[in-house]
Amino acid sequence: MLTALARGRALSDLDVVSRAGLTVTQFMDEATEALQRAVPFVAACSSTLDPATAMVSSTRKYAGLAGNNGDDIRWAQIEYGEDDPTSIAQMVVDGKVAVGVHHEFDGNLDASIRMAEFLQPRFDYVDEARVVFTDRSGAWGAISLFRTSEDGPFTRDELELLAKMAPSFSRGIRTGLLAQVNRIDGVTDSGPAVVIVDAHDRLAQVSPGAASQLARIASVPNAGDPFSVVQALVSGARRFARGEISTTPRVRLRTEDGVWLVVHAAPLGGRDERAGDVVVTIEEARPQEVIDIVAAAFGLTSREREVVALVLRGSDTKDIAATMHVSPYTVQDHLKSVFEKAGVTSRRELVSRVYFDQYVPRWGGELGATGWFVGAERSLGG
Repeated sequence: MLTALARGRALSDLDVVSRAGLTVTQFMDEATEALQRAVPFVAACSSTLDPATAMVSSTRKYAGLAGNNGDDIRWAQIEYGEDDPTSIAQMVVDGKVAVGVHHEFDGNLDASIRMAEFLQPRFDYVDEARVVFTDRSGAWGAISLFRTSEDGPFTRDELELLAKMAPSFSRGIRTGLLAQVNRIDGVTDSGPAVVIVDAHDRLAQVSPGAASQLARIASVPNAGDPFSVVQALVSGARRFARGEISTTPRVRLRTEDGVWLVVHAAPLGGRDERAGDVVVTIEEARPQEVIDIVAAAFGLTSREREVVALVLRGSDTKDIAATMHVSPYTVQDHLKSVFEKAGVTSRRELVSRVYFDQYVPRWGGELGATGWFVGAERSLGG
């Protein structure tokens, strides 16, 4: 049992790591190591999420799960295709930060589809502690810790400690997304890549470039099967088709080479062997989508986001004040706050910081009605 001193040290260590400016991969490795010293586990799996949709955007595995990718697809099918009260999406809806499956169901593990049909029969785990990392913008990530019968279930004290650690994880993931440097030179967008998955969750058709995009999604060791991100969206699309959720699933994610992508799925109409097909599209994120998630990562307020959007359109202080119906002094106050949160000192630096140089090869080009660069719209048939 951890002493109060050890608990305090664990929280302090994690807080320091979350402020170190590490990339997401570096942060999760350091943070998970610190976490294991406080709350022992035999295996762990962390995920980053799109805060707008709570869809998984990347995974990373530790200890007993490191290098094991054979079960990722089934996990995604259960996580986003089934109705489990301890799913990530349901925890976000219920406002739960940390749960232990054993504790949540009073030892009746059959009440969890994930535990009864996946974790117990495949891995012999008897408990899972799951933590969701949220802030006012949504859920940025989650981690699951696992134990066998030899270790016993997670205790109430351990779950409380995990909940206290969650804000540091949220901060570290947000900072990590901003720390990733774009290593791509030149214009790299070649248009959408398309994957069609049949009713039996098999790849039916793949467009040119889809394989390379999937490889970019999982380009680091122990990142899991890249198709699990696709499968999560496919499972969500099937729920949408059944009327169980109200919107088609989509996720914004940042690749290891620093490029923002958007992946979304939708059910297709069809007959006979084509019934139940789902189309998944992978494409470079449009400027507004990047602005939205970066603004959320900076922790900007709604008014500060309005100011940033207008700055990125080239508006000066007077124009921003007129558009927002505030005084120029109020605009300057908002800009000062934005600069502090973004770690910049000028509007020029802010523009560069927001876009991460993703659009520099096309910088100066005209934006069209869809929010994309005009030349790119033509190349995509827009």
